[in-house]
Amino acid sequence: MFWLKAAYAAEAGGAGEHGPQILFNIFGLDVTSETTTMWGIMLLLAILSYLATRNMKRIPSGLQNIMEFAVEGIIKLLSGIMGEERAKKYLPLLGSLFIFILISNYSGILPGAGHTPGLKAPTSNWSVTLGLATVVFLATQYYGVKERGLKYFKHFVEPLPFMLPLNIIEQFVRPLSLSLRLYGNVFGEEMVVAGLFALVPLIVPLPMMLLGLLFGFIQAFVFTLLAAIYISEATEHHH
Repeated sequence: MFWLKAAYAAEAGGAGEHGPQILFNIFGLDVTSETTTMWGIMLLLAILSYLATRNMKRIPSGLQNIMEFAVEGIIKLLSGIMGEERAKKYLPLLGSLFIFILISNYSGILPGAGHTPGLKAPTSNWSVTLGLATVVFLATQYYGVKERGLKYFKHFVEPLPFMLPLNIIEQFVRPLSLSLRLYGNVFGEEMVVAGLFALVPLIVPLPMMLLGLLFGFIQAFVFTLLAAIYISEATEHHH
């Protein structure tokens, strides 16, 4: 089954398949393969969440146990950055980002992903990763003001007032960097696999596909880690 994805790539000629794949139009808006894949991921997460929480028990088992293990793992990860209290407070946002990005990255490893209409890794499109990074940017500003009030804006003129332009630029560069890092790695992995299959159709692309599992996790981890750092800095009370 691993070969099916690469076979589609070789047959299609590689890079031409990586443009926008418009499937249909709703109210004047184009619906692409990335969009339908996101719908599928959201539906999957909704179903799993319902099944895991519909009959919760004090001693978890089955899917509830898996979900609680995942949530505890994310909290433990975030606690090392922002403390346990804030980790739990911002878990809904940061945990959702991590899980969504992880599954989106892994959707690109499915047979035929990127070359079957309606199935393409959302994170292989810069519009999607830029949208996720924009959410982080807006959330950072919102949580900063909510937690610290107008004192939040004090850091824009620190350590000296003439740093104001640079500090403002830094705030806007952060989401750009987040989006490009995630997009570049996911898109690049897809292109490398397609290129390797075109050159050597057997055996060689498989290690890259397996590495895609590792890279997919690392990119979700890094994105969430940086988002947690940004929110932690914005909500930190300085004495």
